[in-house]
Amino acid sequence: MTYENILTEKKNGTQYITINRASKLNALNKQTLEELNHAFTASFADAEVRTILLTGDGEKAFVAGADIAEFANFSIEEGKRLSAVGHDSVFNLIENSPKPVIAAVNGFALGGGLELAMSCHIRVASENAKMGLPEVGLGVIPGYGGTQRLAQLVGKGRALEMIMTADMVNAQEAHRIGLVNHVTTLENLITKCEEIIAKIHTKSTTAISHAIRSVNAGFVDGVNGYEVEIEEFGKCFGTADFKEGTTAFVEKRKANF
Repeated sequence: MTYENILTEKKNGTQYITINRASKLNALNKQTLEELNHAFTASFADAEVRTILLTGDGEKAFVAGADIAEFANFSIEEGKRLSAVGHDSVFNLIENSPKPVIAAVNGFALGGGLELAMSCHIRVASENAKMGLPEVGLGVIPGYGGTQRLAQLVGKGRALEMIMTADMVNAQEAHRIGLVNHVTTLENLITKCEEIIAKIHTKSTTAISHAIRSVNAGFVDGVNGYEVEIEEFGKCFGTADFKEGTTAFVEKRKANF
């Protein structure tokens, strides 16, 4: 697939995916979502890729929101389909990635942009970042998991206030309330992400995949996360990484995953 709205680069075991619509503040349109689906799916299938770093082009925006012009005249059924397709093809796809996904949030992450960042496993924000869910100002609610993931990350009360007022929070406040993991300078944003990635790359890729599934299970309605953890824990015992990790521990050396 030839990409028009994203850039991809594979380097040192990491797939870099950059939304490349700076003139539109990297707004998400249908084509961009389709390209993201293809790029992430390809990264999952690539054995050389251990981690994925997602960011937006330029210094102004990670993703400033969805492309409103595409759905301004949608019917109820079209709106439901828009949300459902987005959930399945991109946002849930990223959240359930078998490989760690880090969002480098540079500038505005609003609406679909914040929802995209929240679907990633780790978020690192630049000092100029501004985050929020402004959808109620358009007469609609956050539609790509925003109502669910924001409450999971910052708590029900804060999530409802952010959604109902449509207020933005700066990077420091986002860090204080647990919306992002780290805040750094714009110049050091990718470097900080790469520092985290370097630590992840010293650990077992299979164990990390099992851990992602276990953590996510605790947020799925009707699923017992503890039971999933038991299953995933047991599965680890049948992996080469478990044998290497335990052998390295006994031999008092670093594991070679």
